[in-house]
Amino acid sequence: MSGKKITEKEVKNISDFARIHLDEEEISNLVPQLNEILDYFDKIDEADTEGLEPLFGIHSQTNKLREDEVGESLTQNTALSNAKDIEDGYFKSPRVRD
Repeated sequence: MSGKKITEKEVKNISDFARIHLDEEEISNLVPQLNEILDYFDKIDEADTEGLEPLFGIHSQTNKLREDEVGESLTQNTALSNAKDIEDGYFKSPRVRD
């Protein structure tokens, strides 16, 4: 259970990261809504699931997948060639939340 509340600064950072423009009023409206959602996650974390089998779906349908075929792909250097920030051969993104 985190109990940590999201702040207006974090909402602004997340919206900037997602390139979604939010004005100050939208940000201040989102903060309590997001904190309410996080509170529900905390309540879910309190549920006693000891000994329960995981449930992956409520229907008996299975996914219809295409055949897995090997195709041509980019090299790691090509894939990273336009990256703004790279670390140890991987894309590096800014921290969104602590």
